[in-house]
Amino acid sequence: MGKVSSFNQLLSELSGERISMPAVLRVARLAMESRENTVALIALAKADTGRGGINALWCLTHVQKADPAYLQEWHDDFIDMLLAENHTGRKRMLLQVLRGQAYDPDTLRTDFLDFCLSKINAECEPYAIRAFSLYCAYNMCKFYPELIAELNEHLHMLDLQAISAGLRSALRTTRLRISKLRVCKK
Repeated sequence: MGKVSSFNQLLSELSGERISMPAVLRVARLAMESRENTVALIALAKADTGRGGINALWCLTHVQKADPAYLQEWHDDFIDMLLAENHTGRKRMLLQVLRGQAYDPDTLRTDFLDFCLSKINAECEPYAIRAFSLYCAYNMCKFYPELIAELNEHLHMLDLQAISAGLRSALRTTRLRISKLRVCKK
């Protein structure tokens, strides 16, 4: 009980100012120590649209990085949060979490796929959101040749734009992964 209450106290501190990287890593580690801690961190990310929610999402990106499968059971919750989100930073962090998760061909969410495909060439969106959307779109499309063909159309349109080095890297990586899919299926 003491660990959970101390974690809840730590969560209340997230609502203050921007936190340091050591604090982010400490919260991420503590969140992974118990399901209750993880649920509390996700609840803060959902409920607080201010600094606390942003800090909570930042911690969750490090939970995802430490153990990509750990947050998988909240996959649909993260998608729901993303689709309702207007804050650019929160969208970027949610996409970062979703990028590292596993996708099941039988339970793909078309609303999320449509969201990702619409962001790839949206020049009004920040490059990070476009790159993470590209990675997530690939993770969903890779199961179906017709979706890979649609994704390729988006990649061709992206070639016509001036893009950042990070987005160019995402484009190159995705094309490489698509070419490996074709080799595997032959």
